[in-house]
Order: sequence, then C-alpha cells, then structure tokens
Amino acid sequence: MDSSSLKSFLISFRASANSFLSQYEPLALLLAPLLAFFLARTLHSFLTLLHQRGLKATLFGFFMTLIKLVPGVKNYIDAEKQKVVDKLQSGGKSKREAWRTELPGAGLGVGVIEKMKDEKRNDVAWQGKCSGTVYIGGNESEGHFSVINEACSMFAHTNPLHLDVFQSVVRFEAEVVAMTAALLGSQEKGSGGQICGNMTSGGTESILLAVKSSRDYMKTKKGITKPEMIIPESAHSAYDKAAQYFNIKLWRVPVNKEFQADVKAIRRCINRNTILIVGSAPGFPHGIIDPIEDLGELATSFRICLHVDLCLGGFVLPFARKLGYPIPPFDFTVKGVTSISVDVHKYGLAPKGTSVVLYKNRDIRKHQFVAVTEWSGGLYVSPTIAGSRPGGLIAGAWAAMMSLGEEGYLENTKKIMEVSKRLQKGIEEIPELFIIGRPDMTIVAFGSNVVDIFEVNDSMSSKGWHLNALQRPNSIHICLTLQHVPIVEEFLRDLMESVKTVKENPGPISGGLAPVYGAAGKMPDRGMIQELLVNYMDGTC
Repeated sequence: MDSSSLKSFLISFRASANSFLSQYEPLALLLAPLLAFFLARTLHSFLTLLHQRGLKATLFGFFMTLIKLVPGVKNYIDAEKQKVVDKLQSGGKSKREAWRTELPGAGLGVGVIEKMKDEKRNDVAWQGKCSGTVYIGGNESEGHFSVINEACSMFAHTNPLHLDVFQSVVRFEAEVVAMTAALLGSQEKGSGGQICGNMTSGGTESILLAVKSSRDYMKTKKGITKPEMIIPESAHSAYDKAAQYFNIKLWRVPVNKEFQADVKAIRRCINRNTILIVGSAPGFPHGIIDPIEDLGELATSFRICLHVDLCLGGFVLPFARKLGYPIPPFDFTVKGVTSISVDVHKYGLAPKGTSVVLYKNRDIRKHQFVAVTEWSGGLYVSPTIAGSRPGGLIAGAWAAMMSLGEEGYLENTKKIMEVSKRLQKGIEEIPELFIIGRPDMTIVAFGSNVVDIFEVNDSMSSKGWHLNALQRPNSIHICLTLQHVPIVEEFLRDLMESVKTVKENPGPISGGLAPVYGAAGKMPDRGMIQELLVNYMDGTC
C-alpha cells in the first residue's frame, strides 16, 4: 500500500468513525472508556485474588465483607474476637498492671541484681520441659552455660560497627562465619570457593537479608521490578514477614504427601517475575528435609535464586552425616543454592541472638549492604539490618564454637539423634497417635485420628510441658535438645497418660486452648485469624 492509498484509507476511516460516534452524547463518549478501564481493573483484581486464594476462600471473603455491613454484626464479631484474645492472653493483662511504668526516684544500685533474681524466680520451670527454646544441656550456672555467659560479659560493651576499635570482635565474627561456612561446604570444590556472609540477630533476620539480597540481585541481573517468591507451606513465617517488608509477592505452595516441598507444584508457579524459591533442611513443622537437589536444578534452569533454611539443621546435619545417618544433600555443594541461613544460637549452643547468613559469592552479598553518602553525619555503610550490634553475643558464639570443637558437636549430635529415634519409637507404640512423615532430624510431629490432639497438648501443658501446636494437619511437635536427653522416658509416660485421659474424658480442659486452635484450623476466613493474632500481640507487648 503506497502513502496516498494509506492517507485515503485513514480519511475514510475517520469519517466513518465520526459518523458512527455522532449519535452518542459527548459525556457518554468521555465516561465510557473510564468505566471500561475501571471494570477491567476490577476484573483483573478479582481474577488475581481468585488465583491467589482459590474460589472458595475468595467467595467466602466477599461474603464476610458484605455480612459485616449489616448493622450490629460487626460489633458482635468484634466482641467474640475479643473473647478469644482474652482467652489467649490467659490473665496476662492482670500481671501487666503491676509492671513499672516510670523510673524509680532513687536508683537501686547493685541491689538491682537481687531484684532481677527475684523476678527470675517467677519464670516457669523450663529445664527439659520446652520444645526447642533452650538447646544447651545441664544447669544454667555451670558447664557450657558458664563459658558463654563469661564470654558475653567480657565483651558486653563492644560493638563491631566500630571496626577500628573492637578489632577482637570483628575477628570473632569473621571466624564464626568462616567456621560455619566450612560446615556447609565452603571448602568443597563444588561450592565455588567464594562463600561469604555475616552474623545476624537470629534466623528471621538472616532470612530477611537473604530475601532482600536476592530481590536486588535479580533486579540487577534480570531487571525484575515486580518480584515474586515461591515457598512451600512448611517454610518459616519469616518469609511472610520478608514479603511484607520488601514488597514481594509471596506464593505458598502445598507440600507433597511426604510433607516435603512439592517441586512440580513450585515449578508451575515460576514466571518471569520469580526471584527466589525456598527449601528447608529441615522444615520447622515436621523436621523433614526438602529435596534441595531438585530445587537446585529448578533454580539453575530458570536462573533464579534458591535459599536454604538451615536455621535448625546447620549444626546437626553435617555431624549427623559424619555419624553415618542417611542425610540427603542440603548445602552449598548443591548446584543452584545461592544463600543459606543457619542459627548458631540453636544447636550451635551459642547465646540467644546469634545467627549467620551465607551467600554463594560476594556479588550476591553486596546487595545486602546499605551505603549512605548524603548524610550530614558522614559516610555510612552497614552490613545488616541493625547498625550497632552486640559484640558480647558475637563473642559468645565464637566461644561456643571454639569450646566445643568438632568432637563436641559430634558427641552432642549423637545424643540428640539417638533421643529422637527413641522418641519416635515410643510415639509409634501409642496406638492412638501417628508421626507426621519421616522426621530426618530432631523435630518430631505427631497427630491423631482417634483423639483431639490439641486436647492432648492441653493435658501435656498441665503437666508442665511446652509443645508447639501445628496445623495442616492438626498436630503437635517437640523439638528435641540436649535438655531432653535425660527425661525422654518421662515425656513418653506423660504423653501416654495424656492420650489415655483425653480418650476416656474427651472435651476441653478448663483454661486450655484446644477450642481456640481447633476453631482456628476450621475457620475459612483467614483474615479474621490474622486480626485475632494482631489483637493478641497488641495486648501482649
């Protein structure tokens, strides 16, 4: 078509269009595209919500939104929610009324130590009775406790932010990171030889930093500006926090029949905006290791990041493997793994508030740092979320690792892995219970098709045990530590008695939380559950 023919066509098209549109009011012509745009955006939002939440949850959400518009209904729902919150807090408000709200007129001086000792006597008996919580064995006034307490005290005034002043703490951090990396494959040929990292305040901060670094790294490498990440539903809630903090769309994918990350389901969710997929070794709920090698292949083929959560397993799995346990690959020797989080304050037996985040190379880690050049206070750069960091905790982590050494960790791993096998065998001998999946480490989750497992949990609580209630499926778990080595038989006896009690006398225990957990598991409106949790936290801290 030559230029004259094209011009003639356009003139004819304009005349026809004007003739057709002349029958409509100018205002209608102005509003029509705006209305069409609004309807298209609404439809797009609805379809996106439908894709994220499914048809049932989406329709139920709309129904709940509409029903709350009915006069009096919202007030009734709010009142019922408050009843649940009050039950969760279990008298906490009355205790808070006696808490100090102002400085004392005259300081207590060294007498404050006696005051603290008095307060400490009000803590519940935690020795051996808690799932996880305290990982060091023995008495808190002797042995390994004393070593890390003295180390923390010696360096309590230090801050690695001041590199030129507290050079000892700077060295401690570098060595904790290097020693941890060596456990996770940094010395192996397949790792690439560039593993690096930093210490953080805990597993959540390690995961936050890994997610933030992955987001910015993928923006640089692939130009992704609307980032998404995909995690199995067994992955830690820290990823939800990271998604909210860093404006990342989060996809939670159901686990497979073995309660592992479903690689095929994750693959189906990957798109051009995917920056990160996640695996755990092991996962917090059921203590099962995800198929890290398969996830690594997936990450490599799509050129995206793979983070492995080793917060629980980092100081157990390397030693369990040396002891001959059948541990599948999980560290930097797996192709595709770009970052790892590992808590030193769990099975590393360091003081609370110590974790490590590791990266495949420095190109990824650079995106963790924040550098400020336009501040009137001078040039500033910080490696982690915190600016100032407690040097005493870093020193305590270094002291823990150096005092135990490889032999110490091997001995501890042997003890807790044997306790885990004994516990699993004991639970299997209780006919009303079943173990969730095949635990790979020291976390054992169990449920029941015969009794209400949350009522069993309440019964155990009445005997002084502090376990974790789980959902999907309803179950409870115990994370075994050195504290449990001498009392595993006591736990099994109490568990057997609790199951028997609930079976013979079903129904909630006075003051128990079984009805709350049970209702939460069945309630389709997850938004309401979120509101309950937020209200509970708001009244607790």
